[in-house]
Amino acid sequence: MIFQLQANVMLIVVFVLLAVKIFAFVNSLMYSADAYEAAGKLTKPAWALILGLGVALQLLLGTGILNIVFTIAAFVYLADVRPALAGLYRRR
Repeated sequence: MIFQLQANVMLIVVFVLLAVKIFAFVNSLMYSADAYEAAGKLTKPAWALILGLGVALQLLLGTGILNIVFTIAAFVYLADVRPALAGLYRRR
């Protein structure tokens, strides 16, 4: 019974992390390439590639060390890059 609960919790965690990566990937595509440059961040293609690979690898391989690496990248995008990009558009 406890192992079933643990498996269910892990399944929920995996889906939540996948949703975070998909949100970060789609959000990264919504800003112009010039906005990334103006914010002083990596380029739009670089973030799209990083976040897109994260989504694809989680869908193909599931969990693992690469999944953790790309999850951290998605959180970095959401915590650092996204607010900087959004700040550019609020100032206009």
